Amino acid sequence: MAMHVVLIVEVEGLKSKEAFEKHLKKEGFMPILDEEFAYEGDTSTHLFSTRAFILEVTEKGLKKSGFNACKIMFQVGENPMEAYLYNLEKDIFEEVKL
Repeated sequence: MAMHVVLIVEVEGLKSKEAFEKHLKKEGFMPILDEEFAYEGDTSTHLFSTRAFILEVTEKGLKKSGFNACKIMFQVGENPMEAYLYNLEKDIFEEVKL
């Protein structure tokens, strides 16, 4: 059964929004109409796999585009919203408690 995914990105210093969104689209995340840096898609995989996929896709898109800082929030199906902050020193997303 497919679950709907909503991804909200708050990014500072993004060098190429076009490259970032092209990567997200390629991976199945479409921009939400009339919303800035908001995307949606569907998944049929387990929550753990979907979470890892979202973090990986977003990280790759950011690295292709160039950026200074990034926070993301996403929701998979009816599960609680999750938030992450990109740690540039460690080069990974770290969970932020809501």
